[in-house]
Parts: sequence; C-alpha cells; structure tokens
Amino acid sequence: MNCKLISVPVEQGQPVPGCALGPEALKGAGLADALRELGHEVVDLGSVPTPQPRVVPDHPNHLKFLPQVSAWVEVTAQAAYEASADGFPIFLGGDHSISAGSVSGLARRAAENGQPLFVLWMDAHSDFHTLDTTTSGNLHGVPLAYLCGLPGFDGYFPPLAAPLAQERVCILGLRSVDKAEREALVVSPVRAYDMSEIDRKGIGPLLEAFLDEVRAANGLLHVSFDVDFLDPPLAPGVGTPVQGGATFREAHLAMEMLYESGLVTSLDVVELNPTLDERGRTAGLAIELVGSLLGKTITGKRRAA
Repeated sequence: MNCKLISVPVEQGQPVPGCALGPEALKGAGLADALRELGHEVVDLGSVPTPQPRVVPDHPNHLKFLPQVSAWVEVTAQAAYEASADGFPIFLGGDHSISAGSVSGLARRAAENGQPLFVLWMDAHSDFHTLDTTTSGNLHGVPLAYLCGLPGFDGYFPPLAAPLAQERVCILGLRSVDKAEREALVVSPVRAYDMSEIDRKGIGPLLEAFLDEVRAANGLLHVSFDVDFLDPPLAPGVGTPVQGGATFREAHLAMEMLYESGLVTSLDVVELNPTLDERGRTAGLAIELVGSLLGKTITGKRRAA
C-alpha cells in the first residue's frame, strides 16, 4: 500500500498548547519505519502550509480562532482531495478540527467516484456541536456536526461539496457528551456507542455490525482516531483526557478488525500533545495502533485483508 503522510499542525481548535507538535512527534517516534516494516510504501508529503485566516462574519457565539480554523479546514480539504486520488492518506494532527477538512476532501473525492463514504469516529467526545451550541468556543468540538451538514456553518466554514450521510457515521468510545450534542444525537441516525455499551456488548460485535454495512454498500471507510479514545493512563499525551476509555486490547482489536475488513481507505491520527506525554508513551502506542490497522500481528503472520 502507498501510505501518504500529511501533517496538519493546527492547535487553535482546542485550549491546550502543544498538539501542533503531534505530527513531528509521530514521525520522530518512527511512524514511517513502522509502516515500511509492514511492507508498505511511505511518502511524506510534509505539512499543509499555514493558511492566512479566512474572512468570515462575526459570530454571536464566542468562537475561538474562527478565521484561522476555518482556513485550516479549507486548505486541508484541498490537500485531502488531491491525496485521495490514489494511495492511502494518513492525516497527522493537530487537533480534531483537522478532520473537518480531511473528511470533507475525502467525501468530495468519493462522491465524484460514485462511492459512499463511511466514517468511524474513535473519540471520547462526539464533536457534534454546531457553532451556535458550543459553550467552550473550542472548534475541535464541531467537525462532525459540520461534516454531517448540521445548520449554522454557512458563511463561517467552507461550503461542503458532499456532506456525510449521517447513517454512515459511527462514533465509538464516547465518554463526554454535552447536553446540546446529546439532544442532536438523539434525533440523528448517527450511531453513537459509549463505553457503557462497549462494556456490555463488546467492541467486536459493535464494530462488526458497522463494517457489515460498509461492506454491503461497497463503501469507502475513513477512520478518524483521536488519541483520547484511549484510557488516559495508557495515553497521557492528550489535552482533553476523559477517564474510562478503551483498553490496550480493545483498541488493538478494533484496529485488527479494521485491517481484516479490507475496507479502510484513509486515516486521521489527532490530538497527540507531546508536551503532555510521558517519555513518548502516547506517540509509541499510537504508532502501534496504526500498525495494527495496517496489518501488524503478534505472530508476524498477516491475516488476509
């Protein structure tokens, strides 16, 4: 597989400095070498150039760095559209606002190719606020609502060429959902699995049911992996940790299942903050999980994708 590494070093979407250093931390910890050891080709496309802030109207809600984040969404969408012409794009964040760009560019490409795009959102948070409902003003909390075409983004974020069909979105690992997001999810066909449901039913059956739908639709699958999906003692290098996340084996099982499905066509790795990490533990685990997603096994025998 031709893996394309694309860095998006933006951190204005969240309140804790440091996650703009995430892409270089992942590369410095050996991401490219790990993928090459699995037999993949790797090309580093470098960083998306820092854009000039977009000219947007004033918003009545207190939104932090709206012109800057909106500009990053625009340039990342274009980079994703271009990179998705071939190969396997891997977007390295940066905060989760980058996915508003990466997924919108991928959705545009999928629509032009006549294939449905599905999204697996692995995250402690639903990121389902609109610009009107966020109370923090931190724009890493809005990308999924934007991508799904919820109202209130017109004129502030770039127009969507192809909004996501909400029934093609699965959020996995939820532990922190605000009241407005909860109300929006109740009436949305987005499936949202919190850790309680994972505890009761197991991560395997929940994920397999979603993969069956992707397979039946002959769809493309994008995985948006937020490091805070993991339990904080495993992955301390995040700015918004929430206790009770996925265990080491739950996370690896999910990635192994995704590889075996043969359905995944692109990936985000976001919210790694190396200034909060402990001796590179979080970066190292993220690389291990990307390896599992791309075919690494304990025995060295690679299951057929």
